[in-house]
Parts: sequence; C-alpha cells; structure tokens
Amino acid sequence: MSSTKLAPFDHSSEFKFTEVPNPTWSYGQRLDATAEGRQWLEGEKEGWKVVETSKEDPNKLYRLMVSGIVPRPIAFVSSISADGVANLAPFSWFNMVTGHPPLVSISCLNHPGRLKDTTENIKSTKGFTVNIISEAFVHNANACSVDAPAEVSEWPLSGLTQAPSVEVEAPRVKESAFSMECELFQTIDIVHPETGVATTTLILGLVKYIHIRNDVLTERGYVDPGKLKAVGKMGDIAYARQGDAFRLQRPLWDEEAMAQIQDSLKSDGNMANGHAA
Repeated sequence: MSSTKLAPFDHSSEFKFTEVPNPTWSYGQRLDATAEGRQWLEGEKEGWKVVETSKEDPNKLYRLMVSGIVPRPIAFVSSISADGVANLAPFSWFNMVTGHPPLVSISCLNHPGRLKDTTENIKSTKGFTVNIISEAFVHNANACSVDAPAEVSEWPLSGLTQAPSVEVEAPRVKESAFSMECELFQTIDIVHPETGVATTTLILGLVKYIHIRNDVLTERGYVDPGKLKAVGKMGDIAYARQGDAFRLQRPLWDEEAMAQIQDSLKSDGNMANGHAA
C-alpha cells in the first residue's frame, strides 16, 4: 500500500449542481479558445501510447480498460442456486440496455473450467435482483466480492438484510434504495476470436419490478442523486462517489438552432463544415 496519508472520508460532503464548465461555449468553438482547454491540450506534448490489443498482455490490457472506462455503475446481484444457496456479488461491468423493454446487462468473467456462481445461478433459476450500492453500505457490498466457495452464501458476512421480492425467488437487498427484480432474458457467450474460448458470459435481464425508496425520488419522478448517494467503480480497487454535477441541454435541430449554429461558425471564423477557414 502507498505510504501517502489519506484524507478522512468527508461524511458532510453534499451533492450539488454547479454551472457548466464553459458557460460561454458556442457551436464550433475550438477547445484552445479557453485557458482551461489550452491547459488540457498541453498534455498532448507528452505524446501518445498506442496499444494493439491482440498483442498486449491480457492483465495489462485489463488494468488499462478498467481504469480508463470510468466511472462504471455497479450491479449488486442477488441470486439463488438450484440447491437453494443464496449468493450476493458486485459486478461493475453493468449497465442499462434499453427502457422498452426494460433490460439491463451484466458481464460475468468465466473462471477457467467453470462459470461464476452468479452465472450458474441465473442460468439455473432464471431470476435475480440488481441492487444499487450507496455510500452507507459500500463496505458491506465490497465484502461480497470475496471468492467464497459455491456452497457458501455471502449474505451472513455482508451484514445486509434480505427483503422478499414480488416475483423472483432471489431476495433484494433491503438497504438498497433502488432495486430491480429481473428475469433472465438472454445469455450470450463472449468467445475470444483467437482461442475460441468463452471468456465471459453476458447476461441480459428483463426488469419485472423496481423497488424505490420514496425518500430518494423527486417530484418529477427522477431518482435524486444527492439522496441515493450511489457509488461507482474506478480502476484497481478504487470506488468513486458522486459529488458535483452540471446540466447541459440537448441541442435541437430546428430552424432556430441552425441559425445559431451558422452565426456561431461565422463569428468564430469557421466554415459550415466545421473546419477552420
């Protein structure tokens, strides 16, 4: 471990919205038009490293990707084996696939010669829950990443509480303020193109029920990030918390927007195709 003394965790820190990074940005504006942009571009002086993935050491490639593709949401997955053993495990290769139908995805690495317990359980019993991890119980959730034998349940060592699901057999995590009951929709074997070995199982889950604590919902029906306090996964063994956020309006391609774009490009000395004049 590093000998650097770490600052204590700031429990009083609150989530807040701030201004956007560049309030005066306009269509076609180059990054070097601001001091912050020029500072970012200074990093190019150090050059680039280009990695040919087929020739890179798999362990180095793994470290590079999990630290570069961040932050990643975490699926805290509850499942039950065919023998009735309850399993609980976190997965940071997780995301929403579509809202109609409501689908989520989880990628589970395969152990040499066998599947992970979560994969085996979901294939066998067809149901599972995905629970979002909040700051308050991140230690409890992290404990479930232990490589326990298949016949050992992680629930007792987690200190967390099983709550009944409506339809699936697997319980949800009572401490999670946002939980989804999922039915197996599809499993996809990810086969390495050179070895032909199925290295990963991609699991698609159809969300049947969502359990949300009322206190984390806004009046408009969104989940309030400042109240959910969800954590994400970074590289190595690092986690991230949610702090500041800013909101950017999505541009609309209409006559007014086209006029603004043309005016901006003219004032910046750019042609309509986005190249410097």
